[in-house]
This record gives sequence, structure tokens and C-alpha cells, in this order.
Amino acid sequence: MPRSFTVLDLLDLDLKDHNALQLVCLAGRKGLTRSITQPDINRPGLALSGFFEDFNARRIQLFGNGETSYLKQLSQKDHWEDIEKFFSQQIPCCIFSNGYRPEEKFLQITEKYGCPVLASDLNSSDFTVRIIRALDDIFAPQKTVHGVFVEVSGLGVLIRGDSGVGKSEAALELIERGHRLVCDDAVDIRCVSGNTLLGKPVNPALGHHLEVRGIGIINVAQLFGVAAIQFQKEIEMVMELEVWDPSKEYERLGTKDKTTEILGVKLPLMQIPVKPGRNIAIIIETAVMNHRLKKMGIHSAQEFHENVIQWLESENARNVYLRKTKGLNAQ
Repeated sequence: MPRSFTVLDLLDLDLKDHNALQLVCLAGRKGLTRSITQPDINRPGLALSGFFEDFNARRIQLFGNGETSYLKQLSQKDHWEDIEKFFSQQIPCCIFSNGYRPEEKFLQITEKYGCPVLASDLNSSDFTVRIIRALDDIFAPQKTVHGVFVEVSGLGVLIRGDSGVGKSEAALELIERGHRLVCDDAVDIRCVSGNTLLGKPVNPALGHHLEVRGIGIINVAQLFGVAAIQFQKEIEMVMELEVWDPSKEYERLGTKDKTTEILGVKLPLMQIPVKPGRNIAIIIETAVMNHRLKKMGIHSAQEFHENVIQWLESENARNVYLRKTKGLNAQ
């Protein structure tokens, strides 16, 4: 959860195309600093008639067709007492969908209580989907990790390891082989929907630059074209690079699937030893393709293991049969 997210921050969100909220402020500008503390919205309904039991005043209040029709009836009867009670609950803000603009009396009440009134031309269904998606992203658990994040054959791969181990060099070769860079050095990770990790640059303006020791900072988009970069990607695999340790025993068969945990989500982990002569980019590329085969139900290492066991068992059975046959012939 961010330290502070206000109604003004909601208005200033830079969301484009199918994510745009199309919000404008109609009244209550002195309340734009009110904090939004819950990643959800509420349809006031009964609260507008004075029934506040189980009313969640901490949520954004969305006024759709039903609520606006009720407000029209209140206007005809000039009955605003319940609306006064409603805004005395100190709600963060209220939003009108479907392009509806409330009448002046309603806006005067909101000004009195300092509650921001926003409006969107989107219909209630579209607006609800978009704002919940935006709030989920804002309030999602997040952390920043050191590493290089690349998209390899459509799969988001986080490359980790000590400084100088060769992460950026491996990413550079992957880019030359047609894969894409998401960010280098610092990766901002958010956990959305409880089980999906999205990675993007901490600073979008610097995210698509790559530091290559001996050369310096390069602009990947300018050198390789915009097709070589990606702005955000789901993290589906982690590659851990480490300097080759002769005393350490590394995985050779691949029958044991290792995992690592980030923000409570388990991800496949590959530990790759680095030494001169090993092409790390091709190893990463091969590991990604092998992982995709596993997701399709094809586990090469297990199949190899099962075939070896089957061969050993059949060979033992054949030897036992031959020994018995020789014994019978000798008799």
C-alpha cells in the first residue's frame, strides 16, 4: 500500500486508451487531499436514504443510474436531510458515471462538507472495471529488486546475481537474438490479483537503458529499435547467475524443480553457474523453452529418468531370465 494516495492523485493518474478513467472535478476541490485507503468502490444505495448500517464510508462512492434517479426524486421533493447525513460520514469522494452532472443544491452540500465530486462519461460497468484495475495496481504489495528483467520468447524472466556476474551482458545478447528488455538494474515488482507478479522499471524514463561494463550506458530502444523493449511484463521465471564454484555440486539432470518466492508468489528458479566459455544467453533461452514444454506437460528430465529406470529394469529382467535359462540347460 502506498504511504499516501489522495483524490488528487486519482485525478492525476496517467492512464491511457482502455484504462483511462476520464475523470473531471465538479466541486469540493478543497477536499482533493483526502486519502483513499481502500482499493474498492461502493454503490451508496440505501445510505442515500439514511440507512448507514454496514455502510463503508472509507470507499470511493460511485453514483450510477439508480443513485442519480433517486437524487432527481429528492430534488423534486426538496428533501436533502439524508444527503447531509451522507456527506457527514467523511467519505473520500463521490463519482458520477454516465456523464451525469448533479444539480447545484447537491454540489453546495458537498462544498459544505469539503467532499470532492468527480464525474466520468463512462458507463458504470466500464468505469467500475477500470477504476478497480487501477486501484488494484496502486494498492498492490510491491518491492524493488536488483536485477535485469527481460522477455524471452514471450516469457518474463528476472535475471538476478551479484554485481559484475554478467547479467547485463547476457541481456544484451538476448536482445540481439530478438528478445526484449523490460528494465535493467532495478525492477519494480507488484503483486496483483494475489498471484501475479508484474515487473516494470522503477523510473520509466531510465528503464530501457542498459549498463554494459567497458562501454557504459546504452539506449536499447535507439540501438535496436522499439521492438527490443517492453514497458511491463509478468514475471514467470527467475534465473540466478553465480560465479562457478568448483567445490559446489550443480544440478545436472534437472529432475528437481527449484522455486523462489517473491511477495508470497512462488516462481520457478534456475541457478546457472557462470564461467568463461559458457554462453549464458543461450542457456537462458534454452531454459525458457524447456520451461514452456513443462507447462505443456512434457518434462524432459523426468522422461529421461523414467526411460533409464525402465531400461535398467528390463536389462536386469533379461539377465535373470538368461541365468535361469542357462541353469536349466546345464541340468
